[in-house]
Amino acid sequence: MPSRWCATTKHGCPRNKLKGNVTGKFSVCIVCHQAYAALSGNQSGFVGGVERQTSFLARWLAQRGHKVTMLTWNEGGPEEEVINQVRVIKICRRDQGLRGLRFFHPRWTGLVKALRRAEADVYYHNGSEGVTGQMALWCRKNRKSFVFSTASDADCNPSLPLVSKHEHFLYRVGLRKADRLVTQTATQQWRLRTEFGLDSVIIPMPCLSPCPEERVCGLPSSRRILWVGRVCSVKRPDRLLDLAQACQDLSFDFVGPFCGPDGGIEDYAQKIKERAAQIPNVKAHGTMKQDSMSRFYSNALCLCCTSEYEGFPNTFLEAWSYGLPVVSTFDPDGVIAKWNLGLAVNNILDMKEALGALAASPARYAQMSGNARQYYLRNHTVEAVLPRFESLFLETMSCRNV
Repeated sequence: MPSRWCATTKHGCPRNKLKGNVTGKFSVCIVCHQAYAALSGNQSGFVGGVERQTSFLARWLAQRGHKVTMLTWNEGGPEEEVINQVRVIKICRRDQGLRGLRFFHPRWTGLVKALRRAEADVYYHNGSEGVTGQMALWCRKNRKSFVFSTASDADCNPSLPLVSKHEHFLYRVGLRKADRLVTQTATQQWRLRTEFGLDSVIIPMPCLSPCPEERVCGLPSSRRILWVGRVCSVKRPDRLLDLAQACQDLSFDFVGPFCGPDGGIEDYAQKIKERAAQIPNVKAHGTMKQDSMSRFYSNALCLCCTSEYEGFPNTFLEAWSYGLPVVSTFDPDGVIAKWNLGLAVNNILDMKEALGALAASPARYAQMSGNARQYYLRNHTVEAVLPRFESLFLETMSCRNV
């Protein structure tokens, strides 16, 4: 299948290299149903990587003088409000409507109503779900620009493991009808091209780090291992517990919510919670406020990741901003191995050996730590990333108006 973009975009506009050369203002509507907690700072709500990234982007664009609207679930309060200069329109309650019918009403009908109220130039969505197609169809009908960004390698997998079966068709429609597709890594870009026949532009994710500039990148005295993430089967926290039992000389901080986006605890998460409580060198902290994470990153030997697949985890960026090496079973675009930012491993035995190697060599640790900090500063700061999103939105809007 031929590429969608060659010398020009599909609207006939010259391709923009996305270097941040923004010359005008625009209005953008970001749809992220679960982002209210991340945007408002409400710690009782669900906050994942997508929610944190989209809320951060919304606030930054608003501070730059663009008109920003975010659509979320209704988690209380007025139907519309302004938070940190971002207009928030609430679609409906997550549990509103009759089971089996709420997908259509009030969820889809509420989304359409909110999209119309937003009156934006550009509409943006991050992460695979049926909403991707719903937005794309509405934008095409109303001659609005639509930008979609992948949030995980799974979004580029034709089996769509993270998308409900009844929403597969809608998601594929959204991919085909999007004006621009954004991927986080070269791997995701390649998968979209080979599996779906679609081209995309790579824009890495940003991370605002509270890490002090004067942080020394050297071997810490701590022998604490950090794991951060939502407790679910895809992230395989059971492997971390296996690792902890095999490394009795190390302590493990297990940070992240046991509940899902709907607030319930799945059987898998409940079993992990009970098992963690029985392992002496594991401390399960549950959900932590973002401003409390600094002490974990500052006091850890390294960050461990046991996931089957990811996108480009926020936790990696946060760790590297502190000069903290990552020991992981998932290596996005192979950057851990390529740039010596930690150690990429295949299994728990490899991970155990990697932790021992890190703790045994101060010189090697210092090199990895310094590499991690510099990699973050070169590629994932606000200044390095967000102007590229700004340019993309402006370019997309301009091409739609040609």
